[in-house]
Amino acid sequence: MRYLPKSNAERREMLDSLGLATLEDLFAHLPDEVRLKRPLDLAPGISEYEIIDYFRARAAENDGGFASFLGAGAYYHYRPVIIDAIVQRGEFLTAYTPYQPEISQGTLTAIFEFQTMLCQLTGMDVCNASMYDGSTALPEAVMMACRVTGRTRAVVARSVHPEYREVHRTYARYQGLPVVEAPWNRETGLVDLPALEALVDDQTAAVVVQSPNFFGCVEPVREAARIAHARGALLVVMFTEAVSLGLLEPPADADIVAGELQSFAISPSYGGPYVGVMAAKEKYIRQMPGRLVGQTTDAGGQRAYCLTLATREQHIRRERATSNICTNQALIALMATVFMSVYGKQGLRELAEQNLAKAHYLAAQLEKLVEKRGARLRFSGPFFNEFVVDCGGRDPAEINRRLLGDKIIGGLELGRFEPDLSGCLLLCATETARRETMDRLVNRF
Repeated sequence: MRYLPKSNAERREMLDSLGLATLEDLFAHLPDEVRLKRPLDLAPGISEYEIIDYFRARAAENDGGFASFLGAGAYYHYRPVIIDAIVQRGEFLTAYTPYQPEISQGTLTAIFEFQTMLCQLTGMDVCNASMYDGSTALPEAVMMACRVTGRTRAVVARSVHPEYREVHRTYARYQGLPVVEAPWNRETGLVDLPALEALVDDQTAAVVVQSPNFFGCVEPVREAARIAHARGALLVVMFTEAVSLGLLEPPADADIVAGELQSFAISPSYGGPYVGVMAAKEKYIRQMPGRLVGQTTDAGGQRAYCLTLATREQHIRRERATSNICTNQALIALMATVFMSVYGKQGLRELAEQNLAKAHYLAAQLEKLVEKRGARLRFSGPFFNEFVVDCGGRDPAEINRRLLGDKIIGGLELGRFEPDLSGCLLLCATETARRETMDRLVNRF
């Protein structure tokens, strides 16, 4: 009865109250193809520790010492062991939303530190207490720009992650907000600035670019800001690779910075949970979604923390709410906070430099194959830790299959998202990439 605490009589009583005949009726709304109609494929009568051993063995088969060069919004970085030791403490693991500051000072302090460090990294004045993930942070940032400007139109660079753009289009469709997309330059891999400028008009609320962008290239944020501000629009800068913030110039020319912090010690576990973030200029603070933690003093004059801004439907009248976000990712944000604390300013810079150096080593080795086998870098724009390689007429899927045979997870086949790049792979090299592994990858080309 350890895992099935309800008796048969109690289950019968619950089904009767719901007007159902069997337990299967609870799941009748699900398609047949996603319903498991057989017992789990486990030997009968085995003990709990034998089941655990079984699943550990299956997990080892999946891990198995594979090296990964797959990025595109989910990055494989080293996770310091101290992170799990801290976030699994009961005070954090069981903490609920800190509505009562008198009993939530530890959680509130951690969130305040999270906000402070993200402001330092992004060059913004204020930062919220985290969001669901980077993809939903994009439409939230655009809707914030619409509230600030009183306009409804967004111009989004096609060099922004395609899945982020898809989430944004879904939001925009049901908000009645028109979206147009600016092309990327076929030579550089950067947003086409003349095309972007032509698309921005007096009804544009937000101009959205991502840096490093989906192709790994570092966008000209200052130029994009000039184009946006010339027409009274706000510039939204997105990021998916947070480690780049340790080395690249902060996007201080932006009005809103939003993105994904998965790189900060959050394991890419089948797509989540992740943690998004949004930071902005202080003058826009009252239009930010989610909530913020602020510093104050208690009745005794001691420093204390509390929820300072919480403009959600639970707190204010619905028509004045800035977002439908009903929670944040406080525990995952805590992982990122511990990560930033462990590395510190210099450590994060050194980590980013390792990423930069290893990606450029891999790119240089692949470039040596140009004369021999036709592989080449697809774009000339500056890049951080991932880049696009043209496979020289070879099938990227076949290259990836061969790499798997060598215990290497290859790059993303870009033809899934951009037909013009069907013969290309997006490769990423983080600090976990070893030189001998990179050389083996090059040899497979």
